[in-house]
Amino acid sequence: MDVMKTRRFFCALALLPALALAAGNGLDNGYDPEKDIDNKPWAEVEAQLPAYPDKQDLIPFTVGAVKDVKYFIDAKSLSVGSDSVIRYTLIVVSSAGAQNVSFEGMRCNTAERRVYAFGRSDGAWSKARSNQWVRIAGNSNNHNVELYANYFCSTGGTTITSPESARRALRTGGQSGIVRP
Repeated sequence: MDVMKTRRFFCALALLPALALAAGNGLDNGYDPEKDIDNKPWAEVEAQLPAYPDKQDLIPFTVGAVKDVKYFIDAKSLSVGSDSVIRYTLIVVSSAGAQNVSFEGMRCNTAERRVYAFGRSDGAWSKARSNQWVRIAGNSNNHNVELYANYFCSTGGTTITSPESARRALRTGGQSGIVRP
């Protein structure tokens, strides 16, 4: 029995460096959300809440295989700030007709997003409780992943740099429909 315990002890001991490497900074890929692509300190500009979305200004977009939920971006709310944040109003409508409205931002350089405010049924905005940037993660059935990968950020290494190009990407079904110079 003591031989078995000794073997287990040494096996566990042999795994410690690998576990320490995985848990610590050994897997650091250089990602620093507080610096921009040029390694300068990043500073967010204060976001101004847009006018509440009007149905006539909504641009639909598809999200993976999801067919029972409809997704829209308010064309008038789209902006690209001097901080390189793409800001937009997102409207999600369930198959039962329930509607969620949020004003959000996306940082392509760091693959992060945040919610600034939520729309209320009376047409006013309610500021989000959290002001934290969150990593964009998930699969193609996630609207944040879809907007990041196929509309605003990383298709072909091109990032949207103007509201006009964002609207064009949404209307043509993604950045693959954009004619690049």
